[in-house]
Amino acid sequence: MNVRFDLPADLSASAPPEARGLARDQVRLLVASPEGVHHTRFTSLAEHLRPGDLLVVNTSGTLPAAVDGRRSGRPIVVHFATELDDGSWVVELRAPGGPLLDGYPGERVSLAGEASLTLLAPMAPMAPGEPRLWRAAVSVEVRALLTEAGRPIRYGYVPRAWPLADYQTVFAREPGSAEMPSAARPFTAELVTRLVTEGVLFAPLVLHTGVSSPEAAEPPQAERYRVPPTTAALAAWVRARGGRVIAVGTTAARALESAAPDGSVRAAEGWTELVLGPERPARVVDGIVTGLHAPEASHLLLLEAVAGAEVVQQAYEAAVAERYLWHEFGDVSLLLRH
Repeated sequence: MNVRFDLPADLSASAPPEARGLARDQVRLLVASPEGVHHTRFTSLAEHLRPGDLLVVNTSGTLPAAVDGRRSGRPIVVHFATELDDGSWVVELRAPGGPLLDGYPGERVSLAGEASLTLLAPMAPMAPGEPRLWRAAVSVEVRALLTEAGRPIRYGYVPRAWPLADYQTVFAREPGSAEMPSAARPFTAELVTRLVTEGVLFAPLVLHTGVSSPEAAEPPQAERYRVPPTTAALAAWVRARGGRVIAVGTTAARALESAAPDGSVRAAEGWTELVLGPERPARVVDGIVTGLHAPEASHLLLLEAVAGAEVVQQAYEAAVAERYLWHEFGDVSLLLRH
């Protein structure tokens, strides 16, 4: 990874902007391109886009994916990451200090009511002997369990609980993400209307996110995605006419690039294991709207793959210097290749 910076602990956003007296679309926006860095508010996004640019948005909704459990009598939290094709789930067992790495096949964890899960096998890639994510069989229908007993996943930098509505974006239509596709959080219906009237185009896709576990600097796990035919056709049309395809979030970038293995976007769905980075630069995405990621996060490689390492380095140095706020409730950047 080329991008290097130190993140002061006090730059983590600890609450939604609404709790800080801001509307969703009033968070700060850092715009970075080869031409330099500009500081503004998200309400001014239209000033940094062109008529004919295409914003590709993720319509996945956030699940209340954290459930209390008991393990050998001790309280833990289970993060439900991803539903697999055979009905099992990828899960992470957590204590207040971080992920629990001493699980074993056949271990049973008690959940709300009479529900339970059984660990089946660790998921790769993992450090030898320290599996963080497990494939698990659950004794009840998981989505019903989450509705009844779940809450949004949150990490230590968010000290109190917030309702699920604070973890949904204006584009959310299809529940399935363990963590919020947070790059789209600052969009409001009013801002979308303004962008459309300025000639900016929108197209939907779906990628259901897994769990990031901020303590683990790992590449993303396989995630389920769908790029509709109309989105693929619109991306191709925009590119053919010289417009820019801008992903709203790393999730949208991953999905769109997964549907364009040879640089031509086609309708696609299934599981993606694509990891964008120096060995696989972006071929379709010209820019990205994204939150600010921790120094060790693999997302930084994706940002470099889209906008180039120099643009990303400039952006993050400026974000630290100007005291932008990090993580899902924080400020946002627009990184452009051109």
